[in-house]
Amino acid sequence: MERKTTRRLRSSTVILGGMGALAAALTSCGSEPDKRCVDRNSYDAVNGYRVVDSSACKGSSSTTGGKGKKSRGTKSADGQWYYDSEVSGRWADDGTFDKSKAADRGGFGCSGSSGG
Repeated sequence: MERKTTRRLRSSTVILGGMGALAAALTSCGSEPDKRCVDRNSYDAVNGYRVVDSSACKGSSSTTGGKGKKSRGTKSADGQWYYDSEVSGRWADDGTFDKSKAADRGGFGCSGSSGG
């Protein structure tokens, strides 16, 4: 006679699987769209906009630029938030500067209206 054995999962496997599902549920339903700080003056037809440090975008929600103050020999970036872009290295493309037009990607566990 053949003996049927049931496979038991280790507790660590169950815990890791549960943590992964929880992480996916929590991160897929965010209220903020993905954003990168880019230099508006750096557009390249092939690459898009150059991603710069987020400090260049501090305080720039709807306005661009700063106080126009430039340091000796350095070029300041005209930083602005660029939403839902495709990022490749230090370049971002196919996004929008308008936060309200950024894609609303509802995910697992998100509440809201859906077409249908």
